[in-house]
Amino acid sequence: MRRADRLFQIVQYLRGGRLVTAAALAERLEVSERTIYRDVADLQASGVPIDGEAGVGYVMRAGYDLPPLMFSRDEIVALVAGARLIRAWGGAAMARAAEEALIKIAAVLPEAGRQRAGEIEIHAMAPGLSPDVRARIDEIEQAVEDRRRLSLAYVDAEARPTERTVRPLGLWFWGKVWTLVAWCELRDDFRMFRLDRISGMDSGETFRPERGKTLADFYRAMEMCSEDVRESGA
Repeated sequence: MRRADRLFQIVQYLRGGRLVTAAALAERLEVSERTIYRDVADLQASGVPIDGEAGVGYVMRAGYDLPPLMFSRDEIVALVAGARLIRAWGGAAMARAAEEALIKIAAVLPEAGRQRAGEIEIHAMAPGLSPDVRARIDEIEQAVEDRRRLSLAYVDAEARPTERTVRPLGLWFWGKVWTLVAWCELRDDFRMFRLDRISGMDSGETFRPERGKTLADFYRAMEMCSEDVRESGA
């Protein structure tokens, strides 16, 4: 859990005038009591009216509330449309998170904002996205975050099977197809793999970023190719 999310959860748990101990908060949020002490001190320093002390417990004074989120009309449209797209075309965990995000956004918006969000008629359908691909999106996204190698059983465009060990760097969505951007250890170069052509996948050891093998290096390589094409066509 990100620290910002944890601070938000602490505020939520302290609502209602109940005395809550650091031990109880630590158990709920799966962190140490020392982390809770530090987080509460930071919240108090930022003006959140929390009373109490370590070893006793904490309580929030009545009447405090987080300020409502203020989004412009275009921002609300972008947030709702984006969440609906991910709900339709993202991984299984992404889809659930998008649904929860829509609920949370609606809950904290002022009345006019909630009404505007409910009137947005932008929807997405993904009849061709299989449960396997949805699960694979989540697994790859986690592997990218953990910097963990993946062993792929892959079928190329000519239906030839191959096995690759790759360093996953990112996911690209092309409208109907998801691809994995990776450093292929067999080819010793960047490669892109369509997720719907991956027939098997296992995670392996972690890797450290190396110069020339990162996503930033991939982008630079793509830019150089684009420049070469432009120059050759001039």
